[in-house]
Amino acid sequence: MSMKIIGTGSALPTKKLENEELTKLVDTSDEWIRERTGIGARHISTGETVADLAADACRKALENAGREASEVELLLVATCSPETEIPCTACQVQKMLGAGNAVAFDLNAACSGFLFALNTVYAYLTAGIYRNALIAGTEVLSKIIDWTDRGTCILFGDGAGAVMVEQCVEGGMMGFVQHSDGSKGNVLACGSRKLENPWFLEKDFVPYVRMDGREVFSFAVRQVPASIEEALGKSGITVDDVDLFVLHQANRRIIESIAQRLKADISKFPINLDRVGNMSSAAIPVLLDELNSQGKLIPGMTLVLSGFGAGLTYGACVIKW
Repeated sequence: MSMKIIGTGSALPTKKLENEELTKLVDTSDEWIRERTGIGARHISTGETVADLAADACRKALENAGREASEVELLLVATCSPETEIPCTACQVQKMLGAGNAVAFDLNAACSGFLFALNTVYAYLTAGIYRNALIAGTEVLSKIIDWTDRGTCILFGDGAGAVMVEQCVEGGMMGFVQHSDGSKGNVLACGSRKLENPWFLEKDFVPYVRMDGREVFSFAVRQVPASIEEALGKSGITVDDVDLFVLHQANRRIIESIAQRLKADISKFPINLDRVGNMSSAAIPVLLDELNSQGKLIPGMTLVLSGFGAGLTYGACVIKW
């Protein structure tokens, strides 16, 4: 028993924020941003919520899969930027879709969120607990970004991607690995809500994303290739057998460095961060949907998905399309 992706969908906010507009907020330039990150633009919410975007992406994934919301048995949403602590985003999306037969809950592994959600669903489906699932990665990161911090505000965008998956006998998921290193979690962090009650008031609270870019870069170019090779080993194949590496879209330099370490052709690493920036848990499913809608995912192709981010969390999986 395995699991295959049968439909994809994505949704982006209407507003597109070009690098040039950021020069009015911080000391930067289009050339400076592109040279260091590869990013040229990103989409920013002007009212669209994490749940709105997820529901839109899920509807498209259902349509692409030829399935109805009432058929969904498990609805899992990966996000690190929900509007509400309770109810969870997945339950809000369930209501919007009319997916009343689904079990719904959220998962937070930051930029690795979609990958970890996909692996979680794989465990449910191969155990025979559910037959299908709808998985969304969705973020409105613009509300947790300090727009005076040049080191972070140039990087992130808002958006959502989703996939519909179901049990299969052949093909599908071939192998996966996932890891965490909480000892280094401080290199990429964001406060949620400060502790304030009649007995205590938290001081020096920072409600915005803070990142040590050099540490994150070093972590990514070291651990991502290692996790990909580990997943390939579990799948019984090599780098040369992979048709496409669908990686988390954080930084072009990171992706190029990973390709070099794997000794893989950079043409096998599709990139869309130049148009959408880093969308955390939404990055991989949005890129998957772009590739799918462009007819670039052909049945029988071997894909590697790999994510990395705050936690620190990272991992990879191998999928036969």
